[in-house]
Amino acid sequence: MPIYEYRCRECGTTFEKLVRGRGAITCPDCGSSSLQKLLSRATVLTGRTTRPAGHTCCGREERCDVPPCSTEGACPHE
Repeated sequence: MPIYEYRCRECGTTFEKLVRGRGAITCPDCGSSSLQKLLSRATVLTGRTTRPAGHTCCGREERCDVPPCSTEGACPHE
């Protein structure tokens, strides 16, 4: 069952909806059925639990000791 992203044309709310069958979809905020389906980025799960070398938040080969791009919104290594 796919998850689609919608934007309400009445109130502007953006939301995701797990689509099951052909039931009517309405805005969770205002109840309107005037919706625009948005183009969303796909997510693919590969089963890998580590990032390949050179693909950390700051482009380093080694993993960061602290959470990447932590609380200040910037990489602690830059």
